[in-house]
Amino acid sequence: MVSRVIPVDPFDLVIFGSTGDLAQRKILPALFRRFCAGQWPEEVQIIGAARAAYDPEGFRGIVAESLRSHAPAQCQDIGSLNAFLQRVDYVSLDALTDEGWDQLAERLTVDRVRGFYFSVGPRLFGPLAERIKSHDLATLHTRIVVEKPFGHDLESARALNATLAAHFSEGQIYRIDHYLGKETVQNLMAVRFGNMLFEPLWNSQYVDHIQITVAESVGIAGREEYYDRAGAMRDMMQNHLMQLLCLIAMEPPAKFDPDAVRDEKLKVIRALDPVEPHHIVRGQFEGGANGPGYREVVGNPRSTTESYVALRAHVSNWRWAGTPFYLRTGKRLVARSSVINVMFKDAPHSIFGADAGRHANVLSIRLQPNEGITLKVTIKEPGQGGMRLVDVPLDMSFAEALGSESQDPPDAYERLVMDVIRGNQTLFMRGDEVEAAWAWTDPIIAGWQARGDVPKPYESGSTGPGDAELLMKRDGRRWQGINP
Repeated sequence: MVSRVIPVDPFDLVIFGSTGDLAQRKILPALFRRFCAGQWPEEVQIIGAARAAYDPEGFRGIVAESLRSHAPAQCQDIGSLNAFLQRVDYVSLDALTDEGWDQLAERLTVDRVRGFYFSVGPRLFGPLAERIKSHDLATLHTRIVVEKPFGHDLESARALNATLAAHFSEGQIYRIDHYLGKETVQNLMAVRFGNMLFEPLWNSQYVDHIQITVAESVGIAGREEYYDRAGAMRDMMQNHLMQLLCLIAMEPPAKFDPDAVRDEKLKVIRALDPVEPHHIVRGQFEGGANGPGYREVVGNPRSTTESYVALRAHVSNWRWAGTPFYLRTGKRLVARSSVINVMFKDAPHSIFGADAGRHANVLSIRLQPNEGITLKVTIKEPGQGGMRLVDVPLDMSFAEALGSESQDPPDAYERLVMDVIRGNQTLFMRGDEVEAAWAWTDPIIAGWQARGDVPKPYESGSTGPGDAELLMKRDGRRWQGINP
């Protein structure tokens, strides 16, 4: 299957924090891949901006080294690399002073889409927005991209939104969550709303419960200071898993339009019930063969920050009344795996008798690492000896089903940055959506603090604390396995 590359109009993209890890490891390699795919016109400019005192040639050397390390091998030919580097420029500036901003203004092109990527800490979002405006760099075609965290709680999220809104309209602000750029996340909408097969069954009458798992085998190396202030609830549950919950539970939008999609997601968040204390489990990994424990890693022997969260949530609307959603995420688990399991109810009556056992359909949507969709169905086991039932998967791995393009699909950042240039906000979070997510999250965290809760220890390389299994067992259910 041949992928169709849709060209974009000429643009200037300024990357603030361009010498940092995110820019070098994700943003610039993603741009390089889109360049290699032939999606850019000749006139594109990528302008790095940071405090470091590089000249443009020195910065191009850093970019070249980054691309050699992080770009795919098929893009590594000298011709492509040199052609890309010719479009790369650099300006040394300070977000907190006026130093360097006039030089940046001289580099920008008139009457062209201007993207400003804030690949910096949230404390600099306001100063950057203010200086872009005060130096007359903003036009009607200007878009700013901000990375999570979008605040630390509801109060800080509101303050951040107000700061950005003082300088830019909501239609110019792109709050990026890279999970929404994954191919399978978008396929989730295609499966739900493009197939008559599933939509009539997508409700509490036929779905027993839904599990959303984002498991990581890595720890928090390099993020210790941030993570010990945030924890799994703020770092993953409030944004990544919340977005997956919205997409799996939302009503069909009237059309595939940015605000229509985000309106339906917002309704899901606002329909979430408060989480009861006995419906949530916190965990913290211990040391072992995989490395030191959480407290040793962060250098805080009394840390009560969670590296694992599992909870039971309810969406109080007509479609999902009574259907639980089980969400879990954690560090240093047995495998890296992100999957949504839609667990359908048992058949109301088995004609095969008690010996046939219990069988139910499961739709598994794998986000990583092996993107694809599996539907587990019940069939007769081949052979003599009566009607023996067995569950087998109807498995569609994207790499096998869709050919060469799916074996090397666009990275989430590739898709999202190109959506910024196109002006398509469908896969980006809106300000009211961010605030609604924090309004649901804050009472959970406040409850832990009020009760003095301490995370349950769990072994590195396991599936998490035992209390998470009990959370399901009390409801007569069990987690699906964490499989790589």
